[in-house]
Amino acid sequence: MTTTTTTTRISKVERRITVVAVVLPFLAFLVALWLLWGGAVTGRDLAILAVMYVLVGFGVTIGFHRLFTHRSFEAKPWLRATLAALGSMSVQGAVIHWVADHRKHHAFTDEEGDPHSPHLQEGTGWRGVLSGLWHSHMGWLFGGERSSAKRFAPDLRKDPMIRRIDRLFPLWVTLGLVIPFVAGLALSGGELVAGLTAALWAGLVRVFLQHHATWSVNSICHMYGKQPFAIKDESRNNWAVALVSLGEGWHHSHHAFPTSARHGLDKTQLDPSYAVIRLFERLGWAWNVKNPREDQIEAKLRQPGDTDARATEPPPPVDEDHAMEAEESSDREVVGTATRS
Repeated sequence: MTTTTTTTRISKVERRITVVAVVLPFLAFLVALWLLWGGAVTGRDLAILAVMYVLVGFGVTIGFHRLFTHRSFEAKPWLRATLAALGSMSVQGAVIHWVADHRKHHAFTDEEGDPHSPHLQEGTGWRGVLSGLWHSHMGWLFGGERSSAKRFAPDLRKDPMIRRIDRLFPLWVTLGLVIPFVAGLALSGGELVAGLTAALWAGLVRVFLQHHATWSVNSICHMYGKQPFAIKDESRNNWAVALVSLGEGWHHSHHAFPTSARHGLDKTQLDPSYAVIRLFERLGWAWNVKNPREDQIEAKLRQPGDTDARATEPPPPVDEDHAMEAEESSDREVVGTATRS
């Protein structure tokens, strides 16, 4: 087995870029609240915000997460490229390192090595809770290391199209601001102020909202919510997070069946991202959509008397050439190909 480090050091420039990417949308949000208080926002701004939030959000949830990280379905090259570009507009990092971080999270969930678990921080009582929430929500972004893409995302590093999209990350971030500006300009009949307010709301404010929706999956969904399955980590299902994250808040179900394209396994659990994947499948743009069968779901449910489903053995190793082998081997017998029903 090839031995490689799980982390790489980040440069001072990268760290400063991270600070700007986090702080600037927050400041824009404060400005937007001031403008909202003064009535300087239009229905047009909010409509463009909603459209951009959904499109870019699906780039993260369907593209970055379910397609590239977990390979829960296959898609045509143009759709893969579109989802990768849209996900990059969320300003959560370029696609390859986003995937590396998340695969590492699954390899070491809530154990030493998890990049953003809320359960590994020092402190007890409310101080420990706040410390864990801060670290898992956004504190981990400011550390001096990042997950090794060589170890956790070798498949994407070998994909020429994804490598190109990854290198063009600054372009996609810029487009995430330019597109709302152009939309505001066009829909207003050429008013410059309309373009600027659209860029503020559907650009920077949208980035701020999507940051915290995604980060809430890391923090809230590992501390608050329901745990219907007998699995070894601290993941939870949280309906409120699912609502703002387009279905990602069914995080415990996702950890129970990592390669499943469907996260809302119960019919009452809203999962817009899966609905779109099914649409892609019907259109012939996606195939090999993976989902657990009903009997497989039933078999993994926590039984009466279960008090602690956490495993005592350490997480399996992940080598350079098989970054997803650990996850898929544990899930292989409980996840099948989706039916067409």
